[in-house]
Amino acid sequence: MTKTRKPLLKYRRVVIKIGSALLVDRATGLKKAWLDAMCTDVANLKANGVEVLVVSSGAIALGRAVLNVPAGALKLEESQAAAAVGQIALARAWSESLSTDAIVAGQVLLTLGDTEERRRYLNARATINQLLKLGAVPIINENDTVATTEIRYGDNDRLAARVATMVGADLLVLLSDIDGLYTAPPHLDPNARFLETIAEITPEIEAMAGGAASELSRGGMRTKIDAGKIATTAGCAMIIASGKPNHPLAAIEEGARSSWFAPSGSPVTARKTWIAGQLLPAGTLSVDAGAEEALRSGKSLLPAGVRDVTGSFSRGDTIAILGTSGREIARGLAGYDADEARQIAGKKSAKIAAILGYAGRAAMVHRDDMVMTGKRAQEEGSRKDEIHA
Repeated sequence: MTKTRKPLLKYRRVVIKIGSALLVDRATGLKKAWLDAMCTDVANLKANGVEVLVVSSGAIALGRAVLNVPAGALKLEESQAAAAVGQIALARAWSESLSTDAIVAGQVLLTLGDTEERRRYLNARATINQLLKLGAVPIINENDTVATTEIRYGDNDRLAARVATMVGADLLVLLSDIDGLYTAPPHLDPNARFLETIAEITPEIEAMAGGAASELSRGGMRTKIDAGKIATTAGCAMIIASGKPNHPLAAIEEGARSSWFAPSGSPVTARKTWIAGQLLPAGTLSVDAGAEEALRSGKSLLPAGVRDVTGSFSRGDTIAILGTSGREIARGLAGYDADEARQIAGKKSAKIAAILGYAGRAAMVHRDDMVMTGKRAQEEGSRKDEIHA
């Protein structure tokens, strides 16, 4: 069935990500008029029965403005100090603007571990769902006061995609200073062609992504495409649109230029959505052509089909599975520790007991613990996890 884009009001639950440069001016601070207009758009969506979540950048940028921190790169402790001040100011600004339409804002600060560790992921999801049930609008941001350089999202595009999959949203809107995806960076290539509809995120689409566009933003088109892969795999459509005009959501609703990414026709179950969206796989398994074909047909990964094992991971950790091209084709939960995986890689399952000294699992990664993530990704296995996830 052909996928077609819908007006925003036709969606049930929408996550809106807002870039720092849209909210904060380096010289003057918060762009209050823009924020008030955005909140009017949010109120209109809610009045029409749409549940809205906002992933708002801007804490560090706003904190810099409040503290009069000079322009230029910040050390980690400087960023965290700016975030500590900016988070309070940002939450207050959202709360005040939304209250004009009698809407309550709820602040949710997440770290990478809150979505990568299963128990914390489920807890964060329950909290956000309760806020929505009570009619509040969650205002979500990465907790920059405690996140470290090594353990962080680093951008709110991918955080927004993880939030969208976490709460089962059917649309993710990335508002930025660019109005969508082009075949090349338009500021560098005058012949760059705008893409209105993207049916599938292929390697060619990924190659079109450019770099970060502004000092205030850590993200760029690269992170937006990464976000799209996370969201669309879970059955969530995505829109990239310009947030520069006042009332940007109303502009999208009225047909303003934007790029729409179609959701997967066979979205994965909730548990597999969590697996597929993991940002930091603990290791990789490279497989041969026979194993790759078996995985694409919905079978488990057996040791015999594994050519190489990299990384240091434990049983149950999320690992990436690479095909013969060297590109990722799937992610799954490891059935063995890395050292054991190396010992049995390329061996028949019947030899596992003799090699390891105990009768282990026949599969290196079981199909129930795996989700295809490559170009021809498709849902495999049972959907029974949906009930228990």
